[in-house]
Amino acid sequence: MTAVRPDITPKQAPEATDFPTGFVWGAATAAYQVEGAAAEDGRTPSIWDTFSRTPGKVRNGDTGDIAADHYHRYRDDVQLMRELGLKAYRFSISWSRVQPTGRGPAVERGLDFYRRLADELLEAGITPVATLYHWDLPQELEDAGGWPQRETAERFADYTAIMAGAIGDRVGTWTTFNEPWCSAFLGYGSGVHAPGRTEPAASLHAAHHLNLAHGRAIEVLRGQLPAAVQTSITLNLHQVRPLTDSAADADAARRIDAVGNRVFTGPILRGAYPEDLIEDTSHVVDWSRLVHEGDLATISRPIDVLGVNYYTPTVVSTPAAGGGDSLNDGHGSSEHSPWTGSEHVAFHLAEGKKRTAMNWAIDPDGLYNLLLDVTRDHPGLPLMVTENGAAFDDYVSPEGKVADPERIDYLHGHLDAVQRAVAAGADVRGYFLWSLMDNFEWGYGYSKRFGAVYVDYASQRRIPKASAHWYADVIRRHALPPAGDFS
Repeated sequence: MTAVRPDITPKQAPEATDFPTGFVWGAATAAYQVEGAAAEDGRTPSIWDTFSRTPGKVRNGDTGDIAADHYHRYRDDVQLMRELGLKAYRFSISWSRVQPTGRGPAVERGLDFYRRLADELLEAGITPVATLYHWDLPQELEDAGGWPQRETAERFADYTAIMAGAIGDRVGTWTTFNEPWCSAFLGYGSGVHAPGRTEPAASLHAAHHLNLAHGRAIEVLRGQLPAAVQTSITLNLHQVRPLTDSAADADAARRIDAVGNRVFTGPILRGAYPEDLIEDTSHVVDWSRLVHEGDLATISRPIDVLGVNYYTPTVVSTPAAGGGDSLNDGHGSSEHSPWTGSEHVAFHLAEGKKRTAMNWAIDPDGLYNLLLDVTRDHPGLPLMVTENGAAFDDYVSPEGKVADPERIDYLHGHLDAVQRAVAAGADVRGYFLWSLMDNFEWGYGYSKRFGAVYVDYASQRRIPKASAHWYADVIRRHALPPAGDFS
């Protein structure tokens, strides 16, 4: 999603109105980040268990062994969601908890956890939204080659069938993958995410097989579940901006748009990989051998809604434009670049913006433009903002409270951007705050806090931050309060 729309800029956008009728208010988590219980009830290691135990991979040697202990405390957490007024909860399923080897029969104790969770949510009046995969491949499948192997897509289809059979009567919205770009390019390209491999060809093979697995999963869901069930995928689409107006920087933005966005939106939404992506990466992979006959028809099976995750824009140039900052990929940096096929691109931090504790630029207009870009490129496609949030250096006051006005300001700005995008024609159906609670933040361990709810990891005490109360007020109003109203 490149640059800013030429026809509608933030200053020209129509005045925002209240959120549409039926707009869904939710919050999101991921299994490895919150569940804990890493070796209980039959669960076996995922690639993130292995990666987090590898010295030097995760800050402070942190692991998700206990995390936020959601596995044992889910009833209290659902009650907290109810008190905040959440209408939906987006959670992911631990593949190795329900199918430990990634093959064969399921473990009923693992399935029972998700049955209980869904039942608890429904009883509380909260819609369960299930994500089948949020980066935690069973280690045995990685040992067999992982996502660069075509066979993994078939194993994912089998796993999808297991979950559809177990909780398909409780869950009406299914997401196949969360941010497959991270799985492919951070996991197999830069190595900053599990499984930690730095193999450019493998990252492109992984991207294709993730796409194929998505299509196979959609086939399974459509075959097993009622027509009313909604299917989706969540992409962390990069809102790419050239540093200057030069043709060279525009080409750098095109390259990153190809390998960051269109490598997924092309086959999923258009039924074809972009020609420029194939040309840019032909020195790395032979696409004619990678993509089999019938793959694109499978991958492009229709979905009901596209999940969009957004945190910060991506600013790029050619190296001749003045170098670049450490890789601003939104998820960490490495001597290895995840941008396979875009080796001669420099990354920059957006100038003149406030920053989060992750050093990410705070730019709500990036979300506004991203939503309109998707709407322009794929008219009529319903959208959900499935992740949006920020990490700040939160702490508990002597009075036992957590004041986080920076997060409230961040959320207000981005929800205003959603409102403006809706007013300008984007069909945005809902917003899921990232995250419900503080959790294991991947390579950053427990050093970064994204939650609206503070977690004291020593005691597992939950403390709703000021932003949680603010968000509850937004949900109650179904509208934004005035800017600066943090009461």
